[in-house]
Amino acid sequence: MKEKNSTPTRRDVTAAATALFTTNLFTGNVKGANDKIAIGFIGLGAMGSGNLGHAMKVPGLQPVALCDVYEPHLERAVAAAKKGGYTIEGKRDFRQVLADKSIDAVCISTPDHWHAYMMIEACKAGKDVYVEKPASVYVEEGQKMVQAARKYKRIVQAGTMQRSGGFFLKAKEIVKSGVLGEVTFVHAFQAGMTDKKGYVPKPDDNGKQPTDLNWDMWLGPAPKAEFDPVKWGVKVTGFPTFRYFWDYAGGAMTDWGVHLIDPLHQCFDEIMPTSIVALGEKFYVTDTRDTPDTMLATFQYPKFLSSYESRTANPLPPFGLNQNAGTLIHGSQASLLVNRSGCWLIPNNPKGDLKAETWDRQSHPDMAPTNLPHWQNWVACIKSREAPRSEIETCVRSSTTCILANLSMRFKTRLDWDEKNWTVKQKEVVPHLKPKYRAPWKLEV
Repeated sequence: MKEKNSTPTRRDVTAAATALFTTNLFTGNVKGANDKIAIGFIGLGAMGSGNLGHAMKVPGLQPVALCDVYEPHLERAVAAAKKGGYTIEGKRDFRQVLADKSIDAVCISTPDHWHAYMMIEACKAGKDVYVEKPASVYVEEGQKMVQAARKYKRIVQAGTMQRSGGFFLKAKEIVKSGVLGEVTFVHAFQAGMTDKKGYVPKPDDNGKQPTDLNWDMWLGPAPKAEFDPVKWGVKVTGFPTFRYFWDYAGGAMTDWGVHLIDPLHQCFDEIMPTSIVALGEKFYVTDTRDTPDTMLATFQYPKFLSSYESRTANPLPPFGLNQNAGTLIHGSQASLLVNRSGCWLIPNNPKGDLKAETWDRQSHPDMAPTNLPHWQNWVACIKSREAPRSEIETCVRSSTTCILANLSMRFKTRLDWDEKNWTVKQKEVVPHLKPKYRAPWKLEV
């Protein structure tokens, strides 16, 4: 993905990336087999705290910096690091972490609207990066993230950790074997039941900005806005609710949707859809969120259709499956269901030669872990300079697919993807592929 009018085809991009990452990319202080990689953590909320915990279990990593704009999160992380054997002073400005030349790599677990800017600046500072999914909020941000990784020769692993899980690697193996036959349809789904009142501040929350939160820095490049406890979301529920507002994220589509569509891309060589049509609405919940509680998106790929179904007001799994989320690949000979609980091969003809097979947490517990092997993969690739399993372009492609679905829904139009120029053919939507950063932030590769 290069500048407009110079981007090669998907096949060329994938081939070039593969060739590029088979050579040693590092031009600085490469670490030896016994050297520790000094890593800083930016964003220490729910995901950031989890990532810190995973990282402390990986030999070869040395946590040396912790940064967050919310003091209680920072204090919690400092205490967790100390319990793990690391005494670290917390920082409140991520630029301090990026400016520290003793730090080799950073983990970015901020709200989504910060991902692109911080990743690109980290690459410019000569650091390898682990960045959470979705890659970005805007299509152009993702394109520039790939450009930055290539230009500065950084090893960038995205937080689509399922790619390192045994069930998902098995799914890829099965699809590649051809036993499913010709695949013409894929169904990605999630089903659950939410509270009708949705996300609202807790009764003891007065709605005022916490004195130990730097709200302006939390907003960063997003539009200036008065403090809103639901937009911030830290005290509203167990998992932050910023993801349900367009200025900061893309709702369930870029939260769950990326995880459910990414296995499809992993199985079919990072292919992109050619057309996207989506509908969605806030039918049920009564809170202040921007994003829908119910959504259905259809993607046309070169050789098959795929759908994404998001239901939060009814928990019944589709097709009688005993799973509330997953990716179901339908072939002429068999179907394959994969999620974090397992991988199931389901023949079309149970009496034929192809037999049903199951790989799940009970029969294959060793295949269940995702986060730890994902971190191990990144560390190994930092040392070898090879492409990690979730190399940033893979996550950009899956994230872009989901961002386009949101745009189709919001602008009530079919979108046709122009792979060569990394844009859509509907001119009225093109301006909305680009971010409009609030000063002084500028997205520059």
